Amino acid sequence: MDKNDKIVVLGAAGLVGQNLIVELKAQGYRQLVAIDKHAHNLGVLAQLHPDVTTVLADLAEPGPWREHLRGAARVLQLQAQITGKEAQLFVRNNLDSTKLVLEAVREHQVPFLVHISSSVVNSVADDDYTNTKKAQEKLVLDSGLPCCVLRPTLMFGWFDPKHLGWLSRFMAKVPVFPIPGHGRYMRQPLYNRDFCRIIVQCMERAPDRAIYDIVGDTRIDYVDIIHTIRRVKGLRTPIVHIPYTLFRWLLLGYALFSDKPPFTADQLKALTAGDDFTGVDTEAEFGIRQMPFEDAIRESYCDPRYAHIVLER
Repeated sequence: MDKNDKIVVLGAAGLVGQNLIVELKAQGYRQLVAIDKHAHNLGVLAQLHPDVTTVLADLAEPGPWREHLRGAARVLQLQAQITGKEAQLFVRNNLDSTKLVLEAVREHQVPFLVHISSSVVNSVADDDYTNTKKAQEKLVLDSGLPCCVLRPTLMFGWFDPKHLGWLSRFMAKVPVFPIPGHGRYMRQPLYNRDFCRIIVQCMERAPDRAIYDIVGDTRIDYVDIIHTIRRVKGLRTPIVHIPYTLFRWLLLGYALFSDKPPFTADQLKALTAGDDFTGVDTEAEFGIRQMPFEDAIRESYCDPRYAHIVLER
């Protein structure tokens, strides 16, 4: 690819998109188009990167955003509904939007699409996010368009409004930090900057119909993730274990008063499902050695470049 090629990033204002724009610019790409429907978060991106074309648009609705795919060398599809209380939100933002994107990619004959799926397509979990991500990936692969699919595990990094980012900020505010049950739920978190480098590799190589499971190198229990965050941030917040059932009821109660709960009962169920994912060797396949987990946590939540920027959920 030429560094002047037009690259369109869909769902660009979220965790992956914000990091991906940083990485694309660091690698010299100059004609970037960032499309997202979240006005505040897209505004953050525009302020950080005034040289990037930003487009405020809902991909689940037909509109002028489709014209921005004209002349694109690559489309990087990131948009996804991750949390929510209503099933229709997942259908709309994971499936309806993807159908319209695939139509636009075909209409403008974009040479290659990189689709960001999720490791949950291999999960035993049964929830709205998991089920619509499986259906979304099938839409992409069944489209017949030149594409590849990446399935990352739980991600963390700069700009994270949910997941570990939310937990790290929550820990700094509360007198005690609650852990469901024993907390020995194995996770394989993936550092987002490592993942973005893999996306760029796939964008450049265009491995048609390839599917890559991208798994964090570190196998670590949830409770040890929390201890690592506390250690690198220099916090002294006591960590308290509470019964799983009580924790679940607290989440259900919180969801009654919050339109966008940061952690839901479905996510708690997925956390404890016992998934153990197998992925490609990222160094052998892409030449990318993953950053050690504690170093990545420190960069995510202590680095002065972007650690202070918090997106809206």
